[in-house]
Amino acid sequence: MMEHSAAQPAVKSPGFWGRLARLRLRWWVDGATVLVTVVLFAVAWPTLFITHQVPWSIAPLVAAFAALPVLLIRVNAPLGWAVSAGSALLIALAVPNEPGEALPFQVVHIVALYFLVFAVALRSPPQLTAVVWAATSLLLGAALSTEGVGADPWAWPVSLGATVFIGLLLRSLVRSRSELNRQTELSELERARRTILEEKARIARDLHDVVAHHMSLVVVQAQTAPYRVSDVNDAARAEFESIGATAREALNEIRGLLGVLRSDGQLAEHAPQPTAADLEALFVGAARAGVDLTWSVEGTLTLIPDTVGSALYRIVQESLANVGRHAPGAAVRVTIDCAESLELTVVNGPGTGPAPTGIGGLGIAGMQARALAVGGRLTAEPTPDGGFRVNARLPHQTPTDLPLTTPPEQSTPA
Repeated sequence: MMEHSAAQPAVKSPGFWGRLARLRLRWWVDGATVLVTVVLFAVAWPTLFITHQVPWSIAPLVAAFAALPVLLIRVNAPLGWAVSAGSALLIALAVPNEPGEALPFQVVHIVALYFLVFAVALRSPPQLTAVVWAATSLLLGAALSTEGVGADPWAWPVSLGATVFIGLLLRSLVRSRSELNRQTELSELERARRTILEEKARIARDLHDVVAHHMSLVVVQAQTAPYRVSDVNDAARAEFESIGATAREALNEIRGLLGVLRSDGQLAEHAPQPTAADLEALFVGAARAGVDLTWSVEGTLTLIPDTVGSALYRIVQESLANVGRHAPGAAVRVTIDCAESLELTVVNGPGTGPAPTGIGGLGIAGMQARALAVGGRLTAEPTPDGGFRVNARLPHQTPTDLPLTTPPEQSTPA
């Protein structure tokens, strides 16, 4: 017993160059953060003595509290903001200003706070962003809206609000881009899955229409050989029976494989290889295999478009195979009228030999699917004399807008 499994398509990875581009982007962002921090620290240290009365020994520490929290933008922006805001409040309370200076902390410290508020808006939840905006507005409004500074207290919430708005806007754009990339990956996955389904449908149809057809002819030849060939001894008769049994077993296994390959939602195949011009060879081959076949054609088969002709060929092929499977020895009449419209009729009488058992399949469903794929229709029904009739009406031209649906699966009648 063979086990079959459908391979799951994998989403295409970004590849080496894509990963390298992302890594380089991180390097650029980290490098820019370090550079800005170094510049702020380099400015904060020497200018600290202009605005504050601070000993040389602790000046680097005060400058570090003003600039170094910016390094936490990439690691933890809310923590960096908390350190910067807390140190600003501590410096304002503990470090005295130079005479005539009204700023409680350095301009560098204000710039660092703006950087950190922007980073919080870019990477943190909106609720936390609102808290950071409100706390920073309160801190700057209370500390800098003094008589000496002369700033409007409402200027800080507005300017900080603009910074937060820009951060949230960029955050939305980044998220939209990420969602677009995710949807693109899902689309690629769905496209790969549909490609696999289409390939499975093509394999299933070709397997059924080609292999099963010829295997059915082998069964018919093996069963009818003792009646067509004279002087068949018992050993030869037993050999023919063995060939027929082996072929029937192979057909049953093909049916099982066909059931695995067919999938829900499969698309109809629009480009089978045979055309209407190959029907003559199909009729001759079936007659040589022992099928009591007569046929007539009105009109010119070569004028039928290839897509419609392919469907016509497969329907005739399956109809003849069904006769061999379910009505051995029956007379078959095939009529094709393509003079004005394209109509196919395959009629067989009752079988003269024993019909094999255990051979049922999806022949009628496959024929109906092929007719529907080119914009036609097909009916199959028993006749009053115990035979069977298949009638198909197909268009002369290939439709350009067809429903990609297939009729419900049916079992071939016994």
